[in-house]
Amino acid sequence: MNGPWTIEMLARNGEVLHRYRVAALPIRVGRAYDNDFIVDDDYAAPHHVVIQESPDGKLLLRDLGSRNGIVHKGRRVTELALDGDTVVRMGHTTLRVRGADYPVGPELRDRTMHGWEGLLPGAAGALLTGLVALLAAWLTDRGSYELERYVQALAAGIGIGLLWSGLWAFNNRVFSRHARLGRHLFIFGCGLATLLAFRLLASLLAYAYSWEWLTRYGSHAAVLTVAGVIYFHLATVKPQLRTRLRAICAGMAILASGLVLVGNEQRHGRVADELYMSVLLPPELRASPDAPVAEFIGQVGAMRAEIDAERRRKPGDEG
Repeated sequence: MNGPWTIEMLARNGEVLHRYRVAALPIRVGRAYDNDFIVDDDYAAPHHVVIQESPDGKLLLRDLGSRNGIVHKGRRVTELALDGDTVVRMGHTTLRVRGADYPVGPELRDRTMHGWEGLLPGAAGALLTGLVALLAAWLTDRGSYELERYVQALAAGIGIGLLWSGLWAFNNRVFSRHARLGRHLFIFGCGLATLLAFRLLASLLAYAYSWEWLTRYGSHAAVLTVAGVIYFHLATVKPQLRTRLRAICAGMAILASGLVLVGNEQRHGRVADELYMSVLLPPELRASPDAPVAEFIGQVGAMRAEIDAERRRKPGDEG
């Protein structure tokens, strides 16, 4: 590595917290004020390490007899040859040294959508979450109207949304320096609205056109929606990993759907979520023609014949 040299102080996730340029070797590092690079770390010695040129022309990090020493890849060392990617820990401080000729990667395309964060998406997400909570409370309300019940549903919905979004915002702050709480709340609200909208639309279409598969396998749409919500949360935290995150979330959705099918088969002996369509709506919403009574009786007769044949079958017949 050619000088001048840049000392980088790193966070635990590898992000650079601070950079300091030094023009000449050797570079003395420690807590004392006569060092070339001063660290504010009680677990570092006043004169902890020195970075100098080795006989073969490379950088060499050498311990100056400190109590906590130098740690590289989990092992304590007294001397270590450095390249631009060598990360060492002294005390609680993680450092990396790079020369002026260290190559940097290409400029990344900015996909963070800086204009869509802050108060506006947060308010939109809270509004969506509140509307979904109120609508769900109205649809499940079987008794007389009570304002307190709807206020509780609204508060619970927004509270859960803030808790969920706050956890993602905390991870966003840790791994990407910015919290982006508003955007995470908007993602949660959109996901919640999508789940409820599909539930209502699937029930309506299944009843109107006799598309029972919409309700029998509706859990897979819910799995896909949850996987999409998690993807957008992760993509907000690490937008540079979108392609990898899409593959991971798609794999998680396929695995979860498979587990749902296996669980249904083990519990009920069928892969569908339910045996019949459980949502009944007004007859005026029916769009498909009604089945004649004779057709219904014929189906019942065929089912009875199958059941009688199953009853007459002896236990040893299958073997």
